[in-house]
Amino acid sequence: MTRISAAAATGFLVAALLGACGSAAAPGPDTASPEVPTVPPLTSAPASSGASSGPSVAPPAESLSPSATPAPRAVNWQTLKTPDGQLQFDYPADWTIKDRSAEASPSGVFLEVLNPHGKSLATLRTNVAAGSDCTERIPYSVLDLDPVPALAQQGVTPHFIFELRLYPSETDPTKANVMAYGINSAPKPSGRDACPISQSFTWPPSAASFGGVYNPFDTTPGNEPNVDTPEAYRDTAEYKDIKRMITSLRPAGQ
Repeated sequence: MTRISAAAATGFLVAALLGACGSAAAPGPDTASPEVPTVPPLTSAPASSGASSGPSVAPPAESLSPSATPAPRAVNWQTLKTPDGQLQFDYPADWTIKDRSAEASPSGVFLEVLNPHGKSLATLRTNVAAGSDCTERIPYSVLDLDPVPALAQQGVTPHFIFELRLYPSETDPTKANVMAYGINSAPKPSGRDACPISQSFTWPPSAASFGGVYNPFDTTPGNEPNVDTPEAYRDTAEYKDIKRMITSLRPAGQ
């Protein structure tokens, strides 16, 4: 098996979702997959207590207490049409859309969605290159999967997917657990392992991407408390609103 560092894999993922040319392999027919492999829980980030001669000890994960009150779902939504007039999507009125067209592909769109605290939640890019090489196979988990029929092209219906790649040899938990959500036209992972995450969907003239990276160690103010696993994040108001936003992407006028 060809080996690359998890840091390189993480960089590939961020580049794929936040503006690089790499994207998912050419779409193909969806097939039934065997049982998804069991992926161990996330490794907690080591506690920081200054210089130490011994190894770092990870603190126990904090469980959700009955008194914790989840953040409310967004109530007020509005619709944005992309600058090229080709696509539109719905988003919470208190989120911000940043136009990064100066960094877009030629004749493409590049928008970034941020929450009220400035946390980047997703990016939308069009006219990105399609096709990428599978450099290695990695243990994986699919946490959420739903079709997005409004974006069907050439007989292929893309899906919204929230997925994880686990790099067991990495001791740094921020590099060992790579997670992302977004729209993908490629078949969902199957078997015991999968290629590095690269999410994109077929959209004229080539491909597009709409998704983001989940970082369980993010410390942006306003994050919901006691969220230290992707399963817990999947149940948060933020994730549910992000999913609603991303899956609302559709051709303009629909």
